Amino acid sequence: MKRHLLLAILILSFFASRMSFAQSDTTLHPKEKRKKGWVPSPLPVIGYDADQGLQLGALCQLYDYGDGSIYPNYRHTIYAEVSFFTRGSAVFELFYDSKYLIPGNIRFTGDITYLPERALDFYGFNGYEANYDHSFEVQGSPDYISRVYYRCQRKLFRVLADFQGPILGQKLRWLAGVNFFDIRMSTVDISKINAGKKESNQLPDTALLWDNYVKYGLLNPAEANGGSLTFLKMGLVYDTRDNEPAPNRGIWSEVVVMAAPSFLGNSPYAFVKLSVTHRQFFSLIKKYLVLAYRLNYQGTIGGTSPYYIDPYMFSSWSLSTKTDGLGGARTIRGILRDRVVGDGVALANLEVRWKFWRTHFLKQNICFGLVGFLDGGMVVQNRKVYSNLVPANLQSTYFNSSADRMHFAGGFGLRIADNENFILTVDYGFPFNTQDGSSGLYVGIGHMF
Repeated sequence: MKRHLLLAILILSFFASRMSFAQSDTTLHPKEKRKKGWVPSPLPVIGYDADQGLQLGALCQLYDYGDGSIYPNYRHTIYAEVSFFTRGSAVFELFYDSKYLIPGNIRFTGDITYLPERALDFYGFNGYEANYDHSFEVQGSPDYISRVYYRCQRKLFRVLADFQGPILGQKLRWLAGVNFFDIRMSTVDISKINAGKKESNQLPDTALLWDNYVKYGLLNPAEANGGSLTFLKMGLVYDTRDNEPAPNRGIWSEVVVMAAPSFLGNSPYAFVKLSVTHRQFFSLIKKYLVLAYRLNYQGTIGGTSPYYIDPYMFSSWSLSTKTDGLGGARTIRGILRDRVVGDGVALANLEVRWKFWRTHFLKQNICFGLVGFLDGGMVVQNRKVYSNLVPANLQSTYFNSSADRMHFAGGFGLRIADNENFILTVDYGFPFNTQDGSSGLYVGIGHMF
């Protein structure tokens, strides 16, 4: 299955590259005005994520357009965010990206992020092989266990330093970098969540799914509480997009290898992951209607990876605080976050993007758009689950007998773009199978791809 998927992506990339080679398009819509110099986009953070709750905080993204000749492309961008979710998560992020900082057409991307999550989704492994019973988390249900039964706690700290350089101009580039992750896992801190709540609203102090996975050896005791990983990143990027944050046409494909070698302190979890992604954008009606799709495979191709890194989706672009999948705001909208986790996964997204209204407001170019989408994904490389210690009468509670298959979700969204770069997004998605949840509403920043 893995070889067939990789072959399909490579064939698509070849034929797509024969169809069009998009150049940077700096022509403007009649209602747009060319921007120059540093342009800030400070905003209060008022968002919503079906998996994390209401988000409040502040962010600012600065764009340097130089003399304006490359607008809507930029010379430098700096992004900073501090925000908090009502379900206990938080975002502390500082990001920088530039093609002009280092001489020789070397692009540098840096990111320092701390992401504490008090109630991270955890459903087990291998998609539909892991049973999901919504009644376990519905208060008042006869089968009720806890509202956070399918949750655990994670504190993720990462430092990313990535570099890209030209091979054939700026279209084909090499990618190299060093990425550090410190990931700490534990059960949900029930006492902290219950603090200050009425007794009727408090959570029961009971074993959650993550606790039972530890108890029955479904999580290796040596890795259950997380750890630190240092990656060497290598790859190739082929990119002909006319505007990176909001492409109208072009291709963005990449092959990324993430190696966690033992000599960098990763033993006994030395392993290698591979991520292959093909994205393509078609301008159906110039400046108004775009068809976009993404195909992705990510899997472990050497060694054994710890469970806590398997949901993390790697790519050449690090400005994404919602990196978990499959399921959720950045992978399969409408499906429960981390519902589809394995040693290898495949993902597909299809979007139609309609820019229906442009205006100039407070000296900024504002564009409104609508999006319709179809998302899908599945596990193509199972994570080994040793269930021999699970009592026979509990096997059906944790596992389904059927193998994983495609998880589909569809929906629609709203886009508000400031200067064709800073994009506010609202998406509503719904799954096609109740084993994947009911629906999801997401308010955030930036196109999913």
